[in-house]
Amino acid sequence: MNQKVKDYQEYVEKISPKTNLWLQMGKAFLTGGAICCIGQFIVNMAMNQFGLDKDIAASWCSMLLILASAILTGFNLYGGLVKWGGAGALVPITGFANSVVASAIEYQTEGQVFGIGCKIFTIAGPVILYGIVTSWGLGVIYWIGKLLGIV
Repeated sequence: MNQKVKDYQEYVEKISPKTNLWLQMGKAFLTGGAICCIGQFIVNMAMNQFGLDKDIAASWCSMLLILASAILTGFNLYGGLVKWGGAGALVPITGFANSVVASAIEYQTEGQVFGIGCKIFTIAGPVILYGIVTSWGLGVIYWIGKLLGIV
């Protein structure tokens, strides 16, 4: 290995933040678990207190979690939760809502059409694209499996 590569690797090692993997995973677990517990609380309340069936209660849960995430992002509070909880705050539906609202806020100065309208899905777009492509691919595999009698 030449000296430039060694120097670069030493530089990267020196400036890279040191993180405790187990602590970060614990924080992500607690954050994601708290979001899921809040969601389950909403579902239980909707079913038990308001008499909604399971599917409607789950829909209300999703809507309320998205609304809460959007409001917290608008007040610049969700970013702190993401910074502390990492993937635990980014992976659930609340993280997706956060990415859309954050993009809208970031590009609002460029106007309604060329700012918000064009760039709102800059972060969320790839998630939608790969989710659709993956589900289509898995659907084709399932269909072929049904034709062959495997599934």
